[in-house]
Amino acid sequence: MAKKQDKELSFEETLKQLETIVNQLENGELPLDEALNEFEKGIKLAKAGQKQLQKAEQRIDILLSENSDAELSEFTNDDNE
Repeated sequence: MAKKQDKELSFEETLKQLETIVNQLENGELPLDEALNEFEKGIKLAKAGQKQLQKAEQRIDILLSENSDAELSEFTNDDNE
């Protein structure tokens, strides 16, 4: 049975780990088995990052569709009065 992560990585953490793996693989100094394991981790991280981006895009679409008829008005900061 596969282990589940205790917490989901942030998009930034996912990207950072993915960059580290890419650098290791490009270096070419990993043994084949370790390189394959890192490649597998990289694929999982890429899929997780893609899911996070899709969720963000859906949220943006929802927010924009909720107020698509609302008029834009100039922002005024009433706290400075």
